[in-house]
Amino acid sequence: MKTLFSRRIFIASLLSGTATNLWADAPKTSLRPVARSSAKAAAAKATAKPRATGAKTLIEQSQLGGRVAFSVVDVKSGLVLEESEAKAGQPPASVAKAVTALYALNKLGASHRFKTRLIAGAAVKNGVIKGDIYLAGSGDPTLDTDALAGLARKLKAAGVREVRGNLRPYGGALPSISEIDSSQPDHVAYNPSVSGLNLNFNRVHFEWKRTGNGYTTTMDARSGKYRPEVRVSRIKVAPREVPVYTYKDKGSYDDWSVARKALGKGGSRWLPVRKPEAYAAEVFATFARSHGIALKPGKPVNKLPKGGSVLATHQSAQLRDILRDMLKYSNNMTAEAVGMSATAAAKGQGGTLRRSAQAMSQWANGALGMSGAKFVDHSGLGSASRVSAASMVRALAKVHRNGALKPILKPIALRHENGKVNKGHPIKVKAKTGTLYFVSSLAGYMTAPDGTELAFAIFASNDTKRGKINRKTGQRPAGSGTWNKRAKKLQQKLIERWGTVYGS
Repeated sequence: MKTLFSRRIFIASLLSGTATNLWADAPKTSLRPVARSSAKAAAAKATAKPRATGAKTLIEQSQLGGRVAFSVVDVKSGLVLEESEAKAGQPPASVAKAVTALYALNKLGASHRFKTRLIAGAAVKNGVIKGDIYLAGSGDPTLDTDALAGLARKLKAAGVREVRGNLRPYGGALPSISEIDSSQPDHVAYNPSVSGLNLNFNRVHFEWKRTGNGYTTTMDARSGKYRPEVRVSRIKVAPREVPVYTYKDKGSYDDWSVARKALGKGGSRWLPVRKPEAYAAEVFATFARSHGIALKPGKPVNKLPKGGSVLATHQSAQLRDILRDMLKYSNNMTAEAVGMSATAAAKGQGGTLRRSAQAMSQWANGALGMSGAKFVDHSGLGSASRVSAASMVRALAKVHRNGALKPILKPIALRHENGKVNKGHPIKVKAKTGTLYFVSSLAGYMTAPDGTELAFAIFASNDTKRGKINRKTGQRPAGSGTWNKRAKKLQQKLIERWGTVYGS
């Protein structure tokens, strides 16, 4: 392990005639000549820096095992202040989303809006369309049930009262994938499908209630206003204890089962949707029917008709706002959709998620100086992605100049020893967290008590413990929660160390 100290402390050590132990704890006082009088000594003591425990000691005390890598840089000077294992590639987890945000901003622009359109394949005559109507997505990751309700109202307002063809969903603006990471359990909502046409982050709401000796279940596309039931995703209660959920692809619908023993009196949860185009089409048809327009959902199409007329359009929020929410809530589907949209804008439609991730890797290596960065997706869900702390910090320091990232990062609360949020903490942090089982990462910016601004990245992972995970059970591995808490405490202690040494 190697630690690099700031130019200020390095010069001070030379002037004092002492050698610097790179992993030793910081001295109790600033390095300065000894005062000759007791008054001067008292004054020096009053302005002395508090002890800052060495980074090596902090890492050892955390008992995480595996590898802990970090790098911290003064963003004004570009000087690397400290680092350890900084060139080693580590799984970035959701810290990858920070790179995805920069990639999307570069290729699409901060003001980009996604459009979902209703397109008539034939002319509207006397309120009748003698042909198909198309629900065409452009990759909007934020399209929800309320938005489809609004599109149905616009269709009615456009004078359409009858469609004699089918409702054909189009998701071809992006590669269609049934799940982000195949190593994840089937039922986790953070691993949904991604398409050019998405709805409710491609999740369906499953609710169950105890009735006598059995259960009633519903699957719906609920929002704050509506709860349209769906048939494209179905579930049955099975008389078993484990596994809790099973999934089968039945062609036209997702077929789920849930263990009766796991249900209790009642409850609800979100399940992933594997057929996003059909899901969106079914929900839209429900709203159209409420306006007297009968629509029969047909099979998804890969191309839109030439010369079709646009009947109604829904626009998303600006990309900058979408990315701010993505970084705040760490939504995987949003990351994949905006990442693949960025690649499509740069290289054209087509390809796969892996190829899009490769394109982002190449861009990050070149545009951000992230040498050796390798992404397998845009969300960080895939554990095969690798980023070094040094390359992450290099990117953070570079983009700090134009303010592209920091304003949309989430404020990270530092805490008291008892775990409660310390609202008065003198160090302020805006960063992106990342968590997988036995992987914890944090990267972003910190402002020290004296106003010094630093960019940092901390990556911790324990491959030995990760190798023992049974991924298909969907159960939290033993000890992972405790490990994650220790990792987060280490992150704060390192940040506080840097605030003391470089910004007091």
